[in-house]
Amino acid sequence: MKYVKWTVLALLALIVFGFLHYTLPQHDVVRVVNTYQERQDLNDWTRIFWSSPDDQSGTLSNRDVQFIQTITTDGKPMVYRNEDTGWSWPPYFKFDTAGLQTEADDLRSTREAPKWAVVTHYGWRNELISIFPNAVAIRPVEGPDVRIIPWVNIVILTFLLAILLTIRAMWRQFRERSIDPVLEDVGEAWDGVEERADAAGDRARGLWGRFTAWLGTWRGKPRK
Repeated sequence: MKYVKWTVLALLALIVFGFLHYTLPQHDVVRVVNTYQERQDLNDWTRIFWSSPDDQSGTLSNRDVQFIQTITTDGKPMVYRNEDTGWSWPPYFKFDTAGLQTEADDLRSTREAPKWAVVTHYGWRNELISIFPNAVAIRPVEGPDVRIIPWVNIVILTFLLAILLTIRAMWRQFRERSIDPVLEDVGEAWDGVEERADAAGDRARGLWGRFTAWLGTWRGKPRK
């Protein structure tokens, strides 16, 4: 049971970590090289990795999606989709796709004369199943070695940790007040049952011993 317990806890922790890693904002220092628009099919299970900002897009099997092509500080390509999130999940309330695409266009540069920018996004990039992180903001920075402090993530994770510790403290208090006394009563009752069973066994052994002793007295008497 111990291995089952830890396996379940590890799976839950992995699910929570994956959810937070996908949903919380991330920041990349990049150089924008191009922007474009492409029609994407949304008729398979990978639809969950695309935004559904309104009722119409939720019913379409394909739609035009804007993309931002970039190069990271270590020279690797990174492509972001640029979609509104609207009022849906995750709650970024992004409605400025056109404005963000314009900002990205204004930051385009070459290797010889680079312009560096910080792209704030959520989601994952996976070439195998063609999913892209969604850019929610972009801003210029002075250089590729800029230091970024993820204040939003720090605040959210601190808040979640406080909730987790509060729940843990409430559970321990509930266990000490409600569960532990019941378990102690059950243990005491079980001990009482064992003691009574032992006493009954001792009495039975005593009766049997006296009975066998009485039989022994008859074996030694002569027959008339």
